[in-house]
Amino acid sequence: MGAVTAISFLFLSLLLLLLPDPSLSLPLCTDSRAPFTLNTTLSFCPYNGSSCCNSTHDLQLQKQFQDMNISDAACAPLLKSILCARCDPYSADLFTVSSVPRPVAVLCNSTVSANSSQSSQAAKDFCSNVWDTCQNANVLNSPFAPSLRGQPGLPANSSFNKLNVVWQSKADFCNAFGGASTDESVCYAGEPVTLNNNTETPSDDPHGLCLEKIGNGSYLSMVAHPDGSNRAFFSSQQGKIWLATIPEQGSGETLGFDESSPFIDLTDEVYFNTEFGMMGMAFHPNFAQNGRFFASFNCDKVKWPGCTGRCSCNSDVNCDPSKLPPDNGAQPCQYQTVIAEYTANDTASKASLGTTAKPLEVRRIFTMGLPFTSHHGGQILFGPSDGYLYFMMGDGGGVGGDPYNFSQNKKSLLGKIMRLDVDNIPSAAEIDKLNLWGNYSIPKDNPFSEDSDLQPEIWALGVRNPWRCSFDSERPSYFMCADVGQDTYEEVDVITKGGNYGWRAYEGPNLFTPQQSPGGNTSSESISPIFPVMGYHHSDINKNEGSASITGGYFYRSQIDPCMYGREMSSLGATNTLLSIDDVVVASLLIHYRSFRYLYGDLYAGAMWAGTETPENSGNFTSRKIPFSCGRDSPIQCTSLPGSALPSLGYIFSFGEDNRKDNFILASSGVYRVVRPSRCNYTCSKENVTAVGSPSPTSPPSNAGQLHGSFILALFSSLLLLLLGVIF
Repeated sequence: MGAVTAISFLFLSLLLLLLPDPSLSLPLCTDSRAPFTLNTTLSFCPYNGSSCCNSTHDLQLQKQFQDMNISDAACAPLLKSILCARCDPYSADLFTVSSVPRPVAVLCNSTVSANSSQSSQAAKDFCSNVWDTCQNANVLNSPFAPSLRGQPGLPANSSFNKLNVVWQSKADFCNAFGGASTDESVCYAGEPVTLNNNTETPSDDPHGLCLEKIGNGSYLSMVAHPDGSNRAFFSSQQGKIWLATIPEQGSGETLGFDESSPFIDLTDEVYFNTEFGMMGMAFHPNFAQNGRFFASFNCDKVKWPGCTGRCSCNSDVNCDPSKLPPDNGAQPCQYQTVIAEYTANDTASKASLGTTAKPLEVRRIFTMGLPFTSHHGGQILFGPSDGYLYFMMGDGGGVGGDPYNFSQNKKSLLGKIMRLDVDNIPSAAEIDKLNLWGNYSIPKDNPFSEDSDLQPEIWALGVRNPWRCSFDSERPSYFMCADVGQDTYEEVDVITKGGNYGWRAYEGPNLFTPQQSPGGNTSSESISPIFPVMGYHHSDINKNEGSASITGGYFYRSQIDPCMYGREMSSLGATNTLLSIDDVVVASLLIHYRSFRYLYGDLYAGAMWAGTETPENSGNFTSRKIPFSCGRDSPIQCTSLPGSALPSLGYIFSFGEDNRKDNFILASSGVYRVVRPSRCNYTCSKENVTAVGSPSPTSPPSNAGQLHGSFILALFSSLLLLLLGVIF
């Protein structure tokens, strides 16, 4: 029995080591841009709808194919399809393995993995088929020359290449160019990649979202403390930031902080009004060590001498501020949008222990004058993969409809998502020479490197007023932004490098005709818009109140509500209790649920939606309204809307996520947390087999990854010795 137990334990340890890494990207091209929608089928490559090739690329591939002068008629269509894999919406994954670019897509050469999201097409042994069919064919400038993979062989421009001349065997060939489909990758089987369109059983769907109220304050932003602890920062629109302790689920406690003692008070600098205030905050990825953090806010140059910056309406964008009328009593560019850097007051030379900061700017990162008094976004956040600062900026507002067409103007920073490097600050002379808006540098791989018409700060364009964006904590390539609509449609977009999201040529998926166009028009035919993956029409909301505007949220990654959870996991990884060996063996079987759900809502708090990606990693979403209510055992009693079962949230300003990955709703009536569905009598079959608690972060896990790896290695070594001792 002891030997069986030891073997079972060892098996589980290995199983946990081999759980798939949730890193498969959404559809992306080899240049990291999103595929675009084709109006017609390409003439050479068999792609329509979504593709990474336009007609120019298609002609280039056709010429390359013709120049290959393939001698075998049966081989030719196979090699044509391999060339055309460049057009596949998943070409970034097909042509990149472990960050190393490949000359040829990964060719399917084994049966499809049991946990693969790719369809059964991957079960085809396409690599073997290519070898068997093409091994004797003469091919000019073969893409399979070994030198293209850094291996010895014929030069890449060899006049004739036969596979069986430059490769010893089918095994060698497929070891170099083949691969299987797994949860981390896709492979090419001679036709456009498709993913399994698995649908979930009704019991897998969340029946409702259960909330508890843990705070009475009204906050606009929430950011988890970068040290990984159970603390988070909350900011008000008026200009204060507080550092709070998040209570344990089920403890009955509320947010722990003293509202009279903010972490920092910027109310003297911040101009606060309905449309203005502190719009965002971001803490440097190394904040626990360097104490650097950033605030995004609006200021009034009439009231604060530090509110200085050039106007976004200028000659560069064919706009004359002297010709703009006053807006709500304000002159053009009287109000500015600012990103300023500050530092925490550290304790014992460790910034993570600092509980206050002085309102003295370390440096001004960005300042830009606003032409009108609305639509200026303002959220900032650091990219989890690249460490750059992303800045969301609206179209500037005005009479509506982006009259000066700023969003489509590539020289304007209005209606854009920007990407800035705040770690490498150029000299004042360089800033002036580059015509920058503050103290930052430009990441070299920003889209301007491929599109010289773009201002170098721009990462994506064509947004109206992005209100709350987030990176998926498990799949950082999913950068989600909610964009506020004009009259009819509120949208959620997956933001990608250089993506054009259509405004104002489009409102959501629909053509838009502005009432005024003093700044000119951009025709819908001249752009390749990326349409929203989710959203809702204003008519979908309560007819009495209607829709105010969309508020973007997060992919639900908490372990608290397993019917909302969006990743395959084991109950062993979710538990807080020590298990016996036999319990561990049983727990190892419980690793079978997945659904990628994104939570978002309407400002008026009358509706929230859960968007589900089907199939997973496809970028294809369906969304439905999700009921929500407040638990009777909420630490702070919730009130209800008159004549409705819905809790009275007031307005949904933002969503939040802490270091446990629990989700929060920041509303005008307080702070709410998503809790176990059973606390609101919602049924969830998975709740019975999943631990109801979350790991409780209490101290900075600065060496967490290293310790985890050391622990796994030690555990594996110990278990192996145990197993050897039992057997021998």
